[in-house]
Amino acid sequence: MPTYRAPVEDVLFLLTDVFQIERYSNLPGFAEAPPDVIAAILREAARFCEEVVQPLNRVGDAHGCVRHDDGRVTTPPGFKEAFAQYREGGWMGLSAPAEFGGQALPHTLTVVMNEFLCSANMAFAMYPGLTFGAIAALVAHASPELKAKFLPKMIAGHWTGTMNLTEPHCGTDLGLLRTKAVPQPDGTYRITGTKIFISAGEHDLAENIVHLVLARIEGAPEGTRGLSLFVVPKRLVNPDGTLGGANGVSCGSIEEKMGIHGNATCVMNYDGATGWLVGEANRGLAAMFVMMNEARLGVGVQGLALSEVAYQNAAAYAKERLQGRALTGAKFPDRTADPLIVHPDVRRMLLTVRAFNEAARALVLWTALKGDVAHRTADETTRQSAEDHLGLMTPVIKGVLTDQGFANTVMAQQVFGGHGYITENGMEQFVRDARIAMIYEGTNGIQALDLVGRKLPRDGGRAVTAFFNEVAGFVKQHAGDDGLRPYVAPLEGALAHLQQATLWFMQNAVKAPDNAGAGATDYMHLFGLVALGYMWALIAKAARDRLASGADAAADRLKAKLVAGRFFMERMLPESAAHLARIQAGAASVMELPAEAF
Repeated sequence: MPTYRAPVEDVLFLLTDVFQIERYSNLPGFAEAPPDVIAAILREAARFCEEVVQPLNRVGDAHGCVRHDDGRVTTPPGFKEAFAQYREGGWMGLSAPAEFGGQALPHTLTVVMNEFLCSANMAFAMYPGLTFGAIAALVAHASPELKAKFLPKMIAGHWTGTMNLTEPHCGTDLGLLRTKAVPQPDGTYRITGTKIFISAGEHDLAENIVHLVLARIEGAPEGTRGLSLFVVPKRLVNPDGTLGGANGVSCGSIEEKMGIHGNATCVMNYDGATGWLVGEANRGLAAMFVMMNEARLGVGVQGLALSEVAYQNAAAYAKERLQGRALTGAKFPDRTADPLIVHPDVRRMLLTVRAFNEAARALVLWTALKGDVAHRTADETTRQSAEDHLGLMTPVIKGVLTDQGFANTVMAQQVFGGHGYITENGMEQFVRDARIAMIYEGTNGIQALDLVGRKLPRDGGRAVTAFFNEVAGFVKQHAGDDGLRPYVAPLEGALAHLQQATLWFMQNAVKAPDNAGAGATDYMHLFGLVALGYMWALIAKAARDRLASGADAAADRLKAKLVAGRFFMERMLPESAAHLARIQAGAASVMELPAEAF
């Protein structure tokens, strides 16, 4: 039976020692979250996820959601009660604006809570997760009237939210969508069409579900330039804020799928449903991108979260399962065999997952803090720098953390041997649940193309240049530190590989775009390796500083970080050379075969 312990101490170390969160106390919301308050919030979040949500993970997988003949959907046993506790705990409004009933604390804390939730029960976490994105889009683009109508109830957790993009005939190519919006005399619109793959589209956890729907107003231009965003509630809302009658929106069916069975993935039918325009007409994609970027970062966290819980269970199993003898002689001669943890290859697998998890968590928190800065600072230069970082890192976090997160669940399953293939041990569910994160909110191939085609050249390469300069500055500053050399020297080499790859694209992709397409995924993973390597360098420095200042109670944990960081530098970061070689090979062999030869 799988277990989970939220990595509270690791998060606190990252926030206080590595990123020094107290430096942000001048920003709104941060002064109300000193270290002791943050620690208390995260420990309560851990308790809720470990004790309330995690025990429902296998329940949700086994039972799934049920659609009834009248279109209602019921969630797995226990989900409704757990969501009520989530709502009562105020978790939905942790970092939401105070003017709509939120607590206005740093969004970084919500990101941490999301990791804990996804590790404990990814299917459950998706219900509030989609709502966060809907809240963000409404805060950024809705009129004051729409904000007042919908946000307080959503932030309180009484209503949830969704995003409706995909249609049966179009996935990523949203310019093909057919859902139409017909203007009405009262300023509303009638929305008609079908959307598929709508996570949390219908359920019994909340009184109302607020759908954000992309549609084309009659007469609007073709393609993405003619798309508008609408808020379409499941139930209409009376002028006094109470719920009215049913709107013309219903769940046609629930998808039968590989994983995340506890989340209702719906086909949604809109039959003349009443909707309100969000933002400007024909500018819906820009408004929806607020939600999509929130979702992409959230999906990256899902990759980390599944990797973390899979690691915890694999490590526990490796320490308990007796199998064979150590290559250097019996380590436990009083037992019939040694535990798996003595074997180098088992340790290789566990360290590969652990070294990724710790650096990936740092990358997520670093980016989350940048997001808080972007939304809260009054300094234009600081805001621009933070937004540059968010734009650059969003496809990296989504693509790399979900690709590697899935690979890590498979690796953790491998530690169990045949027992990893058996349902009761829970590892195969982690594998199935993690697989979707590589696909939804823009497949990882799309993330790679976004990084290479849009994010690198944006603003004359301002964002990527800033990243290169920051990493190179750290390397130069600490080049003479013997204690940091095992981390700094490999990072310098990998950064050089990334810079060479970037230059190669500049020289070879404009005249032959297929070169960019063929190398984009390798570039994304090369970029991810360097970003994770930089995180390990920062972690190593903070750990060494803390040890030097006398971290008695945490000494063993900090020393373990230094070892895991060395493992990353020695055995994972060298993959940067292979990525560079594949990029520089170009697209010739990729594109040579005619289609009929496949």
